[in-house]
Amino acid sequence: MPNLNNVPTLPSYLLERLSACYSQEQTDRICAGYAAQRAVSFRVNTLKATVPAVLEQLQTAGIATTPVAWSETAFFCTDSTTEAQLQALSCYENGEIYLQSLSSMLPPIVLQPQPKQEILDMTAAPGGKTTQMAAMTQNQANIMACELHTIRAEKLKYNVEKQGAKRVTVSITDARRLSPYFSFDRILLDAPCSGSGTLSLHTGAGLQNFSPALVQKTVKAQRALLKKAVSLLKKNQEMVYSTCSILPEDKVEIKRRTGCSDFKDRTSGTAAHCILRHGNAATAAKSICRNAVCLPRCPI
Repeated sequence: MPNLNNVPTLPSYLLERLSACYSQEQTDRICAGYAAQRAVSFRVNTLKATVPAVLEQLQTAGIATTPVAWSETAFFCTDSTTEAQLQALSCYENGEIYLQSLSSMLPPIVLQPQPKQEILDMTAAPGGKTTQMAAMTQNQANIMACELHTIRAEKLKYNVEKQGAKRVTVSITDARRLSPYFSFDRILLDAPCSGSGTLSLHTGAGLQNFSPALVQKTVKAQRALLKKAVSLLKKNQEMVYSTCSILPEDKVEIKRRTGCSDFKDRTSGTAAHCILRHGNAATAAKSICRNAVCLPRCPI
């Protein structure tokens, strides 16, 4: 087990589980990732601006950026640029860019939403993935974005409007309670979890609330959301289940067979993608969907 003196602010439960689930080398790399300052990343909102126009404004402001190989609209800042510096620019104020971690951009890319489809974002706030899907379809798909908590739903509504996402319906509701009369061509379930993949020693994010009880609570919610998603997915259509957890007990293995779709294990299934995220260091796990999109590791 790693020396607790080296990472005194990480919960002992987390350290114990990391050591049980990963090799010493992997555990050390994960702990180093927790301590690292993550690069600021953003997505150009093509509903309001072009990539060249945004990059020109950033260059004028003295902000250096690097493109991402797997997305034409994703970039990260290569210097000490802060989020506040980007937020001070007119391209941010006008909704021409959206500050979003690279790992957060992966689920919509894997889902591949198409124009004219009916799409469900089951846990949508604050709206990064929702507005990303609207941009990917150039406002030609109907998107239902669910958010249980009123305050977060208001933030979702604000971002949807700011980003110019015209065909998004924000529903302040628990997606587990959606009417069975709904059906969707694509479903995105970026599931609630303990956030074991996004904890930060640099900012302290997530450390205070992390606990075994939180893991158990979120897994219960995941199971219910997955069950609901399966019932709402049209036959022969696809969904993405993603989570920012790196602990096996903090995510649901998809092994459910229903009349709507087949959800099998990660080596033989055909109906969904599974993505595991670790902050800005993200990888696509073994896919359980046909036509898998293989994505490289993202930079921290």
